[in-house]
Amino acid sequence: MTDGTTASSGSRARPRVGWIAKGAALLATIGADPEDDEELQQKKALLVVLAVLILPVSAVWGTLYLAFGSPVGIVPYIYLAVSVGSLVVFARTRSFRLLLVVQLLDVLLTTTAGQMLVGGFLPSGGVGLWGILAPLGALVFLEVRQAVRWFGAFVLVFLLLGILGEVLFPNADLPAWFTSTMLALNVIGAGSVAFTLLASFASQRDAAMRALRAEQEKSEALLMNILPSSIAVRLKAATQAIADHFESASILFADVVDFTPLAQRLAPAEVVGVLDQLFSRFDTLVERHGLEKIKTIGDCYMAAAGVPDPRPDHARQAALLALDMQEAVATSAIAGQPGLELRIGINSGPVIAGVIGTKRFLYDLWGDAVNTASRMEAHGTPGEIQITRTTYELLKDEFVCRRRGTIQVKGKGRMETWYLVRSRSDDARTEEGAYSETSGRADRA
Repeated sequence: MTDGTTASSGSRARPRVGWIAKGAALLATIGADPEDDEELQQKKALLVVLAVLILPVSAVWGTLYLAFGSPVGIVPYIYLAVSVGSLVVFARTRSFRLLLVVQLLDVLLTTTAGQMLVGGFLPSGGVGLWGILAPLGALVFLEVRQAVRWFGAFVLVFLLLGILGEVLFPNADLPAWFTSTMLALNVIGAGSVAFTLLASFASQRDAAMRALRAEQEKSEALLMNILPSSIAVRLKAATQAIADHFESASILFADVVDFTPLAQRLAPAEVVGVLDQLFSRFDTLVERHGLEKIKTIGDCYMAAAGVPDPRPDHARQAALLALDMQEAVATSAIAGQPGLELRIGINSGPVIAGVIGTKRFLYDLWGDAVNTASRMEAHGTPGEIQITRTTYELLKDEFVCRRRGTIQVKGKGRMETWYLVRSRSDDARTEEGAYSETSGRADRA
C-alpha cells in the first residue's frame, strides 16, 4: 500500500512540474527569433519570464490599495497595462532593446510614483524598493557602465519622489498593520526578484567561466601538442623571440622510400590513414626515448635529442629511436608493400632552436648539423640507418656499426659514414654476438 501511495503521489507531482516547465517554455517563445544567438535567446527568455512574474504582484498590490479606498491603487494597474503592452509589441517586433527599456522605466517610475502618492517612504510601505529592479536588470542585461547610469537614475528618482511625497502629499489613511504588512511584502517581493536576477547573472557568469577554462585547457593542450612543453610555457610568458643555442644534440630524419608512387595508387583516405598509423607509432617511440618531435614533411619525419632540454646521451637515445622505428615499419601497414622501406639519417652537433611565425607556431632547428642529418637520410640506403663520423664516435662503444665508407654528399663534399646496426646489449642475447663484436672492433679500427 505504501508503494502504491508513493507512486500515486509521484504521478500527481510530475504533471505539476511538467506544467511549470511547459509554461516557462511557452513564455520563452514570445519574441523569439531563429536568427538570435544563444546569448540573446537566453536574455529574451529571462526578461519575458521576469516581466510576467511581476504582473500578478502588481495586480494584487493595486487591488489591496483600492480595497482600502486609496486611489494610488491605480498606479500598479498602469504598470500592468504598460508591461503587457510592451510584451505584445515585443511579440510582434522581437525588439529586445525596446522591451528592456520599457520594462526598466516601467518598474522604476510607477513604483516610485506610487511611493510619492501614498505620502512618502514609510506610508508607502517601501513600495519604492521595487525600483531597484531597474538598475539590477540593467546590470544583468546591459553593460556595467549602462547599469551604473540606471542605478544613478534610481537613486535620484527614489529620493526625489519620496521627498516630494513627504512634503506635498498627505499620508494615506491606511491601517498601521496594513502598511507594515505591505512593507514586509515589498521587501520580500523585491528581494526575491532581485535575487532571481542576480542568481541568473551568477549562473551565466559561472557558465562563462567554465567555458573559458575549458577553452583555455583545450588551447594549452593544443599548444603542448604543437610545441615542447618547456617551450610552450616560455612562449606564453615571452616578451621576445625564443632562440636557443645547443652545443651538442642529435638530429634524426626518417623517410618512407618510394611512398609517393604508392600514394598515387591509393585513395586519399588510405594515404592519410597509413601515414597516420605509422607516424603515431613514431610519436609514441619519440616520447618513450625522451626525444622531441620537430615536424613531418610529407612522408618524412624529423626528431631531435638534446633539445629543448640538453642531455649528454642524446646520440644514444636517437640511435635507440632509429632502431625501434625500423621495427615499427616492419610491422606496419606498409610492411607488405614491395620496395617500401624506411631510410634514416642521424647526425650530431651544435644547433640553434627557436619558435618562428605568428600563426601555427613551429619549433624548428637550424645549423649545419641539421642540414647534414638531412643529407644522411637523403643519401642513405633503404632499410639502413646512416650516421656521420661525429655520431659514430658517440655510439661506437654501445652500438654495433658497419662502415659504409666515403660517399659524395651534396653541399658537403666527400664524407665518411657508417650504418647503425644494433645495440651491443643485444649481442648477449643472440648467437651472432661474437661475430658482431669482432666486426664492430674491425669497424672501429
